[in-house]
Amino acid sequence: MIIVLKNGTPQEEINKIAGWLSRYNVEVNKIVGSNATVLGIVGDTSAVDTNSAYLSEHVEKIMKVQEPYKRVNRKMHPEDSIIDVGGVKIGGKNLIIMAGPCSVEGEDQIVEIAKNVKASGASIIRGGAWKPRSSPYSFQGLKAEGLDLLNIAKAETGLPIVTEITNPMHINQFMGKVDCFQVGARNMQNFELLMELGKTKVPVLLKRGFSNTLEEFLMSAEYIMSGGNENVILCERGIRTCETFTRNTLDISAIPALKKLSHLPVIVDPSHASGKAWMVESLSMASIAAGADGLLIEVHNDPINALSDGAQSLTYEMFEETMKKLKGIAKIVGREL
Repeated sequence: MIIVLKNGTPQEEINKIAGWLSRYNVEVNKIVGSNATVLGIVGDTSAVDTNSAYLSEHVEKIMKVQEPYKRVNRKMHPEDSIIDVGGVKIGGKNLIIMAGPCSVEGEDQIVEIAKNVKASGASIIRGGAWKPRSSPYSFQGLKAEGLDLLNIAKAETGLPIVTEITNPMHINQFMGKVDCFQVGARNMQNFELLMELGKTKVPVLLKRGFSNTLEEFLMSAEYIMSGGNENVILCERGIRTCETFTRNTLDISAIPALKKLSHLPVIVDPSHASGKAWMVESLSMASIAAGADGLLIEVHNDPINALSDGAQSLTYEMFEETMKKLKGIAKIVGREL
């Protein structure tokens, strides 16, 4: 249920209404916007007396939320959320680029890549420490050492860190060493992991699963937010279709759809969507034009010899050229990069 209060409702009255609603064993979320104050009610609202005198004087309108996701719903939070990742704001006018290798392979490698992507305009360094792979024989990442190397790169460049977590038992090991948890496509419905991440306040970059609907995607975000962590960033990374030319099929339509359905920022991963480095630039421009708040791009110092996902990784030169073109697209759509 959503209760929109009239402009100018005194804070004392807002508190009284919220207190009265709490008697129904529901959770009351207060959202103060530039034009209105909204009370988002989560729980069984069937017993709430919407005709009560408590509501009549100061309430503009009352709406039922039909969708199963509540906290991520734009109806509950009309204004865009802006998520702070290590001092970098995601979801505002500025577009944010997260860039780096699929896997951290060594200190020299990750420090060099971090310096180069920062020089081209990236705001966040991405790199895998734990790498879930389709084959058990593929490189699985440097694990704890990878986290330490990412922090060396952060110390050298000042770039916040986003890296993937696969196991809820690793959360304590990650705390203090990452600025943003990444939940990969394979773990989008790992509900134990999502619930544990919900108990932290660390931002979570949640990737859409290979074959999941937008509602399922948003319900996974709801798991995190229901635990108290409202710092969620959605990531469209391509879905499985009948097409085999690309690694996945980038669902461009998901960008405006998610922006309409939810207040959470939307990031796009054109690298995993295509699996082909030469397509990343075009898909990146299309994503920004469609309304994405940023991109997650794989960049490697030596893609041919990369230990994972070299075929979709940009060279420094390709990344720099892509960033130049993205600045032009950003200007056209009223964003900044």
